Amino acid sequence: MKQDSTRNAAAYTVDCEDYVHVVKFNPFDSGDACSLLAYGGSNFVVVGTCRFQEEDAEVEGIQYKALRTFSHGIRVDAIAWSPETRLDALPPLIRFCTAASDRKLRLFTSDLQDKDEFKMFDGHTDYINDLVFAPKEGQEVASVSDDHTCRVWDLEGNEKAHFVLQSPGMSVCWHPEEPFKLMVAEKNGTIRFYDLITHQAILSLECEQTPLMSADWCLKNTLKIGAVAGSDWLIWDMARSSYPQDKRPVHVDRARVFRWSRVNENLFATAGYPGKTTTQLLVHHLGHPQPILTGSAAVGSGLTWHRTLPLCAVGGDHKIFFWVTEM
Repeated sequence: MKQDSTRNAAAYTVDCEDYVHVVKFNPFDSGDACSLLAYGGSNFVVVGTCRFQEEDAEVEGIQYKALRTFSHGIRVDAIAWSPETRLDALPPLIRFCTAASDRKLRLFTSDLQDKDEFKMFDGHTDYINDLVFAPKEGQEVASVSDDHTCRVWDLEGNEKAHFVLQSPGMSVCWHPEEPFKLMVAEKNGTIRFYDLITHQAILSLECEQTPLMSADWCLKNTLKIGAVAGSDWLIWDMARSSYPQDKRPVHVDRARVFRWSRVNENLFATAGYPGKTTTQLLVHHLGHPQPILTGSAAVGSGLTWHRTLPLCAVGGDHKIFFWVTEM
C-alpha cells in the first residue's frame, strides 16, 4: 500500500505513568471550558482535563491537568463517560464506567473530593468489547461481549434488557438523537438496530466481509454508519441501502478500530492493531481518495475524538498522542 499522505508526528503528547490501554474524551458537555479525558492503565484510571491552543489562544500547545486517579485493580479495556458528568456543579460530579478482562463492568462516581463510589456489574460470561451510556439521562449502560449478547443495565447493575447475538458483539452505539435505538455491530459482519421499547431488532446492515472489528454511528448524521472489517473501512448511508456505499482497503495488517469525528460527518479515523510495527492511525475525509493524515508514532491502543475540535487521541507506551487535522 502506497501512502501519499503526509506522515505526521503527533501534534501534542502527554506523559503517563503506565502503558495506556484505552483513552476516551468525554463526548458530552461537562459545563467547563476544558475537555475531560480518561485513560486506563494496568490497574488504574486517570481522569484529567485538556485545553488546546486551537481553542484558546492563551494556551501554548496543550494544557493538561490530572484531576484524580482511580484504583481499578485490573487492566482497563474500555471506558464510557456518563452525560451526568459535570465540572460546573457544586460539588462536581464525575461518572464513568469501565470494562475489564474479568468480564465485569465497573461504575465509578466521584465528587473529586472525598466521595468516590464504585459498583460492579456482573453477568457477562466472556470478554466485554464495548460499552456506552444512554446519551440523554445517563441512567443506563449498554455493553457487548464475546458471549454473543448485548446487555442493558441500570446504574445499580440490574439487567434491563438482553439481546442474543449471532456472533461476538464488537461495538455498541447509542445516538443522542435516537435515544430509543441501540446499534450493535457483530464480528460476523452484521450491524443491527434494536428498539429499546419493544426489544426487537428493527433494521440490519451487512458488511459482506469479516471479521468486523469496530463500528460507529455518525454523530452529525444519524443515517451514516462506519466500520472496519478485514483491512477495509466501510461506510453505509441507511437511507440508500443496507450494503456499504463506500469502502477502501487501508490497513495492511487488518484494521482494528473506526471512529467518526464529532464535528464533521465526512471525517473519521481508523487504526490498526496495537503493538504491530506497521500500526498506524489514519484520518480520512470522504472527499479525498487518500488518508489526509497518517499518524507515525508507535501507536498503542484506544482512539478517541475531541468533542468540538477535529483532534483525535490514541494511547501508547507511557504516553497519549494527539493529532490535529483539518476540517
